Amino acid sequence: MENKEEKQVPKHRGKLQALDNLSLGISLVAAVAIGFGIGYGLKELTGYEWTLWLGIFWGIAAAVLNIYKAYKRAMKEYEGLENDPRYSYRAKHGDKSFDDEDE
Repeated sequence: MENKEEKQVPKHRGKLQALDNLSLGISLVAAVAIGFGIGYGLKELTGYEWTLWLGIFWGIAAAVLNIYKAYKRAMKEYEGLENDPRYSYRAKHGDKSFDDEDE
């Protein structure tokens, strides 16, 4: 038996990544809506107007956190491309095919 250290790439990995990126937009709206709901509930419970704005702020903060996590996840994927032979030259030297002014 051979010991294979290669990672098994799922067949539909690209589609799952696309759905994950698509869900980012939905999660932004959902985070703000949930924050509004919490704020409205606190406003009705306590009677203070500022608790509504506190809930909206929490929702916006959660949306920004979702964007940050998606950014970090994308950067982690793209950092792995530096070692890929197809992209290593461009990662080290840049893409000179569009620089006509240098010639």
